[in-house]
Amino acid sequence: MNDIKLALLGSPGAGKSAVLVRFLTRRFIGEYASNTNSLYHKRLSIDGRQLNLEVFDPCSQSSEVRCILEEPVDWADGFVVVYNISDRTSFMNAKNILRQIRETRMENCKGEMEVPVCLVGNKQDLCHARQVHEDEGRCLAQENRCHFQEVSAAESYQDIANLFTQLIRQVMEHLKYRADRRRYSGSKSMAKLINNVFGKRRKSV
Repeated sequence: MNDIKLALLGSPGAGKSAVLVRFLTRRFIGEYASNTNSLYHKRLSIDGRQLNLEVFDPCSQSSEVRCILEEPVDWADGFVVVYNISDRTSFMNAKNILRQIRETRMENCKGEMEVPVCLVGNKQDLCHARQVHEDEGRCLAQENRCHFQEVSAAESYQDIANLFTQLIRQVMEHLKYRADRRRYSGSKSMAKLINNVFGKRRKSV
């Protein structure tokens, strides 16, 4: 059984916890402020494969960028970055979060395939109060080479389920790529060792 670890990031009031609980329970919880970090667990099946899903939902009481610096970005196999389409500040914070993820992972995973990230514009039901156009979200996602989707945690379970499913599939591909890369690197090292041993032996004969 595969273990998949996701981190859910976003500004206070962006509705990231509502998005997550909608996915995990199908229920809409409305807005609430949490002053503690939460780790959620769920077993699910995707494409016939059984998975253990862990989702880390850090508190958003402080500056989100500072929060990321304090949290282990290396822990997660993938990220969901949420902003509120009716709050431009949350969009700017999402932009900073994406930059932070990219910079940290580029330092730690040189030469590796990029970690899967999904940018989510939440509260699509508040389009009458929209401050961030959909094209802006799509452009930001393209700049950061990540998936983008607008959703409404209040109105649609299916859209949220689809985006999590798509992200989890990308994470599974990413983990397989890393495992294959390590296996290839290990087999190359073994081949080099064998060549060295038998090469020296041949010379001594």
